[in-house]
Amino acid sequence: MSRPVSYQEATARERLQHLFDAGSFAEFIPPSARVTSPHLAQLNAPVAFDDGVAIGRALLGGVPVYVAAQEGAFMGGAVGEVHGAKLVGLLRKAIADKMAAVVLLVESGGVRLHEANAGLIAVSEVMRALLDARDAGVAVIALVGGANGAFGGMGIVTRCANVVIMSEEGRLAMSGPEVIETANGVEEFDSRDRALVWRTSGGKHRYLMGDCQRIVADDIAAFRAAAQEAVAALAGGATALTLEALEAEQRMLEARLNDYGALPDPVDIWSAMHMPDAANIPMLDVDSFVAASANRRQGV
Repeated sequence: MSRPVSYQEATARERLQHLFDAGSFAEFIPPSARVTSPHLAQLNAPVAFDDGVAIGRALLGGVPVYVAAQEGAFMGGAVGEVHGAKLVGLLRKAIADKMAAVVLLVESGGVRLHEANAGLIAVSEVMRALLDARDAGVAVIALVGGANGAFGGMGIVTRCANVVIMSEEGRLAMSGPEVIETANGVEEFDSRDRALVWRTSGGKHRYLMGDCQRIVADDIAAFRAAAQEAVAALAGGATALTLEALEAEQRMLEARLNDYGALPDPVDIWSAMHMPDAANIPMLDVDSFVAASANRRQGV
Protein backbone atom coordinates (compact mmCIF):
# COMPACT_ATOMS: atom_id res chain seq x y z
CA MET A 1 0.00 0.00 0.00
CA SER A 2 1.40 3.38 -1.00
CA ARG A 3 1.98 5.93 1.71
CA PRO A 4 -0.65 8.73 1.83
CA VAL A 5 0.49 12.06 0.42
CA SER A 6 -0.90 15.02 2.38
CA TYR A 7 -2.96 17.33 0.20
CA GLN A 8 -2.59 20.15 2.72
CA GLU A 9 1.20 20.02 2.79
CA ALA A 10 1.68 19.65 -0.96
CA THR A 11 2.41 22.57 -3.28
CA ALA A 12 0.08 23.37 -6.17
CA ARG A 13 2.32 21.59 -8.66
CA GLU A 14 2.74 18.56 -6.40
CA ARG A 15 -1.04 18.30 -6.24
CA LEU A 16 -1.22 18.43 -10.03
CA GLN A 17 1.44 15.73 -10.26
CA HIS A 18 -0.27 13.30 -7.88
CA LEU A 19 -3.95 14.09 -8.43
CA PHE A 20 -4.07 13.52 -12.18
CA ASP A 21 -2.83 10.70 -14.39
CA ALA A 22 0.96 10.48 -14.36
CA GLY A 23 2.62 12.80 -16.86
CA SER A 24 -0.70 14.03 -18.29
CA PHE A 25 -0.64 17.65 -17.13
CA ALA A 26 0.13 20.06 -19.97
CA GLU A 27 0.39 23.65 -18.78
CA PHE A 28 -1.07 26.70 -20.48
CA ILE A 29 0.98 29.90 -20.01
CA PRO A 30 3.80 28.18 -18.10
CA PRO A 31 6.38 30.03 -15.97
CA SER A 32 8.70 30.16 -18.97
CA ALA A 33 6.25 32.62 -20.58
CA ARG A 34 7.11 35.09 -17.77
CA VAL A 35 3.55 36.47 -17.53
CA THR A 36 3.64 38.35 -14.23
CA SER A 37 1.51 40.96 -12.47
CA PRO A 38 2.34 44.51 -13.60
CA HIS A 39 0.90 45.88 -10.35
CA LEU A 40 3.30 43.98 -8.11
CA ALA A 41 6.26 45.11 -10.17
CA GLN A 42 5.20 48.76 -9.80
CA LEU A 43 5.14 48.29 -6.01
CA ASN A 44 8.53 46.53 -5.99
CA ALA A 45 6.77 43.49 -4.54
CA PRO A 46 7.90 39.92 -5.32
CA VAL A 47 6.40 38.34 -8.42
CA ALA A 48 5.89 34.74 -9.51
CA PHE A 49 6.33 33.70 -13.12
CA ASP A 50 2.97 31.86 -12.98
CA ASP A 51 1.38 34.59 -10.80
CA GLY A 52 0.44 32.00 -8.21
CA VAL A 53 -1.75 29.72 -10.33
CA ALA A 54 -0.98 26.87 -12.73
CA ILE A 55 -3.58 26.13 -15.41
CA GLY A 56 -3.71 23.47 -18.09
CA ARG A 57 -5.08 20.18 -19.38
CA ALA A 58 -4.79 16.79 -17.71
CA LEU A 59 -6.32 13.33 -17.58
CA LEU A 60 -8.31 12.22 -14.57
CA GLY A 61 -8.76 8.47 -14.75
CA GLY A 62 -8.37 8.75 -18.52
CA VAL A 63 -10.94 11.55 -18.84
CA PRO A 64 -9.61 14.83 -20.30
CA VAL A 65 -10.27 17.79 -18.00
CA TYR A 66 -9.03 21.34 -17.63
CA VAL A 67 -7.44 22.14 -14.29
CA ALA A 68 -6.25 25.09 -12.21
CA ALA A 69 -4.18 24.91 -9.03
CA GLN A 70 -3.63 27.96 -6.83
CA GLU A 71 -0.30 28.20 -4.98
CA GLY A 72 -0.89 29.10 -1.35
CA ALA A 73 2.80 29.77 -0.76
CA PHE A 74 2.65 32.83 -3.05
CA MET A 75 0.70 35.60 -1.35
CA GLY A 76 -1.66 33.07 0.19
CA GLY A 77 -3.03 32.18 -3.23
CA ALA A 78 -4.61 35.64 -3.44
CA VAL A 79 -6.14 36.70 -6.75
CA GLY A 80 -4.76 39.57 -8.81
CA GLU A 81 -5.40 40.72 -12.37
CA VAL A 82 -3.20 38.17 -14.16
CA HIS A 83 -4.06 35.34 -11.74
CA GLY A 84 -7.77 35.97 -12.31
CA ALA A 85 -7.37 36.34 -16.08
CA LYS A 86 -5.75 32.90 -16.24
CA LEU A 87 -8.72 31.36 -14.45
CA VAL A 88 -11.20 33.19 -16.68
CA GLY A 89 -9.31 32.14 -19.81
CA LEU A 90 -9.27 28.51 -18.69
CA LEU A 91 -13.02 28.45 -18.09
CA ARG A 92 -13.75 30.14 -21.42
CA LYS A 93 -11.44 27.73 -23.24
CA ALA A 94 -13.26 24.84 -21.55
CA ILE A 95 -16.49 26.10 -23.11
CA ALA A 96 -14.92 26.53 -26.55
CA ASP A 97 -13.32 23.08 -26.43
CA LYS A 98 -16.48 21.42 -25.01
CA MET A 99 -14.64 19.87 -22.10
CA ALA A 100 -16.41 17.49 -19.74
CA ALA A 101 -15.18 19.25 -16.63
CA VAL A 102 -12.92 21.83 -15.03
CA VAL A 103 -11.27 20.90 -11.73
CA LEU A 104 -10.28 23.83 -9.51
CA LEU A 105 -7.71 23.20 -6.78
CA VAL A 106 -8.67 26.20 -4.66
CA GLU A 107 -6.31 27.64 -2.08
CA SER A 108 -6.73 31.36 -1.60
CA GLY A 109 -7.19 34.01 1.06
CA GLY A 110 -9.22 36.07 -1.40
CA VAL A 111 -8.29 39.18 -3.36
CA ARG A 112 -4.71 40.44 -3.42
CA LEU A 113 -4.65 43.71 -1.48
CA HIS A 114 -1.78 44.94 -3.64
CA GLU A 115 -4.13 44.91 -6.63
CA ALA A 116 -7.38 45.87 -4.88
CA ASN A 117 -9.87 46.89 -7.59
CA ALA A 118 -8.15 44.83 -10.30
CA GLY A 119 -8.37 41.76 -8.08
CA LEU A 120 -12.03 42.36 -7.23
CA ILE A 121 -12.91 42.73 -10.89
CA ALA A 122 -10.94 39.60 -11.69
CA VAL A 123 -12.87 37.54 -9.12
CA SER A 124 -16.20 38.78 -10.47
CA GLU A 125 -15.10 37.75 -13.96
CA VAL A 126 -14.12 34.31 -12.68
CA MET A 127 -17.60 33.86 -11.19
CA ARG A 128 -19.26 34.86 -14.45
CA ALA A 129 -17.00 32.56 -16.48
CA LEU A 130 -17.65 29.66 -14.10
CA LEU A 131 -21.42 30.03 -14.36
CA ASP A 132 -21.13 30.39 -18.15
CA ALA A 133 -19.15 27.15 -18.21
CA ARG A 134 -21.80 25.35 -16.19
CA ASP A 135 -24.50 26.74 -18.49
CA ALA A 136 -22.58 25.37 -21.47
CA GLY A 137 -22.54 21.87 -19.98
CA VAL A 138 -19.06 21.96 -18.43
CA ALA A 139 -19.07 20.56 -14.89
CA VAL A 140 -16.96 22.45 -12.35
CA ILE A 141 -15.46 20.58 -9.40
CA ALA A 142 -13.77 22.52 -6.57
CA LEU A 143 -11.26 20.91 -4.20
CA VAL A 144 -10.47 22.62 -0.87
CA GLY A 145 -7.80 21.23 1.40
CA GLY A 146 -4.88 23.65 1.41
CA ALA A 147 -3.49 25.44 4.45
CA ASN A 148 -4.88 28.81 3.31
CA GLY A 149 -8.41 27.53 2.74
CA ALA A 150 -10.90 29.18 0.39
CA PHE A 151 -11.83 32.65 1.62
CA GLY A 152 -13.18 35.92 0.28
CA GLY A 153 -13.93 36.01 -3.42
CA MET A 154 -12.55 32.52 -3.97
CA GLY A 155 -14.86 31.24 -1.24
CA ILE A 156 -17.76 32.52 -3.33
CA VAL A 157 -16.24 31.05 -6.51
CA THR A 158 -15.95 27.70 -4.76
CA ARG A 159 -19.63 27.70 -3.79
CA CYS A 160 -20.54 28.42 -7.43
CA ALA A 161 -19.13 25.02 -8.46
CA ASN A 162 -21.27 21.96 -9.13
CA VAL A 163 -19.48 19.93 -6.48
CA VAL A 164 -17.26 21.01 -3.58
CA ILE A 165 -14.90 18.41 -2.10
CA MET A 166 -13.15 19.23 1.17
CA SER A 167 -10.91 17.66 3.76
CA GLU A 168 -11.40 18.27 7.46
CA GLU A 169 -8.25 20.42 7.33
CA GLY A 170 -9.66 22.57 4.53
CA ARG A 171 -11.54 25.76 5.38
CA LEU A 172 -14.27 27.61 3.50
CA ALA A 173 -15.77 30.97 4.38
CA MET A 174 -16.48 34.46 3.12
CA SER A 175 -14.29 36.27 5.65
CA GLY A 176 -11.18 34.97 7.38
CA PRO A 177 -10.91 34.80 11.19
CA GLU A 178 -8.44 37.69 11.40
CA VAL A 179 -10.69 39.88 9.22
CA ILE A 180 -13.73 39.22 11.41
CA GLU A 181 -11.75 39.90 14.58
CA THR A 182 -10.33 43.14 13.19
CA ALA A 183 -13.73 44.39 12.11
CA ASN A 184 -15.81 43.31 15.10
CA GLY A 185 -13.43 42.56 17.95
CA VAL A 186 -12.14 39.44 19.65
CA GLU A 187 -15.48 39.02 21.42
CA GLU A 188 -17.07 38.32 18.05
CA PHE A 189 -14.40 35.89 16.86
CA ASP A 190 -11.09 34.98 18.47
CA SER A 191 -8.76 34.18 15.57
CA ARG A 192 -6.21 32.71 17.99
CA ASP A 193 -8.65 30.00 19.06
CA ARG A 194 -7.64 27.52 16.38
CA ALA A 195 -10.15 24.91 17.52
CA LEU A 196 -12.93 27.48 17.11
CA VAL A 197 -11.60 28.48 13.70
CA TRP A 198 -11.70 24.92 12.39
CA ARG A 199 -15.06 24.18 14.04
CA THR A 200 -16.50 27.20 12.26
CA SER A 201 -14.97 27.05 8.79
CA GLY A 202 -13.47 23.54 8.58
CA GLY A 203 -14.57 20.69 6.36
CA LYS A 204 -16.71 18.83 8.88
CA HIS A 205 -18.87 21.84 9.71
CA ARG A 206 -19.18 22.80 6.05
CA TYR A 207 -20.26 19.25 5.22
CA LEU A 208 -22.94 19.22 7.93
CA MET A 209 -24.19 22.64 6.84
CA GLY A 210 -24.50 21.54 3.21
CA ASP A 211 -21.74 23.80 1.88
CA CYS A 212 -19.71 20.89 0.47
CA GLN A 213 -20.90 17.62 -1.01
CA ARG A 214 -17.97 15.38 -0.11
CA ILE A 215 -15.48 15.23 2.73
CA VAL A 216 -12.32 13.15 2.41
CA ALA A 217 -9.14 12.45 4.33
CA ASP A 218 -6.09 14.70 3.91
CA ASP A 219 -4.72 12.43 1.21
CA ILE A 220 -4.27 13.37 -2.45
CA ALA A 221 -5.42 9.87 -3.47
CA ALA A 222 -8.69 10.42 -1.61
CA PHE A 223 -9.21 13.75 -3.37
CA ARG A 224 -8.43 12.07 -6.70
CA ALA A 225 -10.99 9.32 -6.14
CA ALA A 226 -13.67 11.80 -5.07
CA ALA A 227 -12.96 14.08 -8.05
CA GLN A 228 -13.17 11.12 -10.45
CA GLU A 229 -16.52 10.11 -8.99
CA ALA A 230 -17.83 13.67 -9.27
CA VAL A 231 -16.80 14.02 -12.91
CA ALA A 232 -18.35 10.63 -13.75
CA ALA A 233 -21.59 11.47 -11.94
CA LEU A 234 -21.97 14.77 -13.81
CA ALA A 235 -20.96 13.46 -17.24
CA GLY A 236 -23.69 14.14 -19.79
CA GLY A 237 -26.03 15.50 -17.12
CA ALA A 238 -27.40 18.93 -16.35
CA THR A 239 -24.71 21.23 -14.96
CA ALA A 240 -26.28 24.70 -15.31
CA LEU A 241 -27.39 26.75 -12.32
CA THR A 242 -31.19 26.87 -12.45
CA LEU A 243 -33.78 29.09 -10.83
CA GLU A 244 -35.06 26.08 -8.91
CA ALA A 245 -31.58 25.41 -7.51
CA LEU A 246 -31.22 29.05 -6.45
CA GLU A 247 -34.60 28.97 -4.73
CA ALA A 248 -33.66 25.74 -2.93
CA GLU A 249 -30.41 27.34 -1.79
CA GLN A 250 -32.32 30.35 -0.47
CA ARG A 251 -34.68 28.08 1.46
CA MET A 252 -31.69 26.23 2.94
CA LEU A 253 -30.11 29.50 4.09
CA GLU A 254 -33.37 30.73 5.59
CA ALA A 255 -33.80 27.45 7.47
CA ARG A 256 -30.20 27.66 8.68
CA LEU A 257 -30.80 31.11 10.15
CA ASN A 258 -34.09 30.08 11.74
CA ASP A 259 -32.74 26.87 13.24
CA TYR A 260 -29.21 27.85 14.23
CA GLY A 261 -28.88 31.64 14.02
CA ALA A 262 -28.97 32.14 17.79
CA LEU A 263 -26.50 29.37 18.63
CA PRO A 264 -23.05 30.69 19.65
CA ASP A 265 -20.81 27.75 18.71
CA PRO A 266 -20.75 25.08 15.99
CA VAL A 267 -20.88 22.40 18.70
CA ASP A 268 -24.29 23.78 19.69
CA ILE A 269 -25.38 23.54 16.06
CA TRP A 270 -24.18 19.93 15.82
CA SER A 271 -26.14 19.09 18.97
CA ALA A 272 -29.24 20.75 17.50
CA MET A 273 -28.73 18.57 14.40
CA HIS A 274 -28.85 15.52 16.70
CA MET A 275 -25.32 14.49 15.87
CA PRO A 276 -24.30 11.87 18.45
CA ASP A 277 -21.64 12.98 20.93
CA ALA A 278 -21.39 16.36 19.19
CA ALA A 279 -18.51 17.65 21.31
CA ASN A 280 -16.28 14.84 20.08
CA ILE A 281 -16.92 15.30 16.35
CA PRO A 282 -13.48 16.93 15.83
CA MET A 283 -11.90 13.71 17.13
CA LEU A 284 -13.61 11.42 14.59
CA ASP A 285 -11.81 10.17 11.51
CA VAL A 286 -13.51 10.94 8.21
CA ASP A 287 -15.18 7.55 7.76
CA SER A 288 -16.62 7.56 11.28
CA PHE A 289 -17.78 11.14 10.86
CA VAL A 290 -19.55 10.45 7.56
CA ALA A 291 -21.20 7.35 9.06
CA ALA A 292 -22.42 9.36 12.06
CA SER A 293 -23.77 12.04 9.77
CA ALA A 294 -25.58 9.48 7.62
CA ASN A 295 -27.12 7.83 10.70
CA ARG A 296 -28.35 11.23 11.89
CA ARG A 297 -29.97 11.99 8.55
CA GLN A 298 -31.68 8.57 8.54
CA GLY A 299 -32.88 8.99 12.11
CA VAL A 300 -30.85 6.03 13.41
